[in-house]
Amino acid sequence: MADSAKGLAQQAEESLEQVAEAIRKRFDELTEGRFSDQIREGRFADPGDSGTDQGHPADQPQRR
Repeated sequence: MADSAKGLAQQAEESLEQVAEAIRKRFDELTEGRFSDQIREGRFADPGDSGTDQGHPADQPQRR
């Protein structure tokens, strides 16, 4: 009886490892093309945009 319980536990462990691996792969697929990653890579930047601000609001005259 102890051998059957040990075998069942081994099968459950192997099954859980397969599920965990499938979840890891799916998570990687889902997060691979994240919108924030595309922004960081400059996908939506203008051709001449260097990614830095051209001015700071404190340097601009205030509107009244």
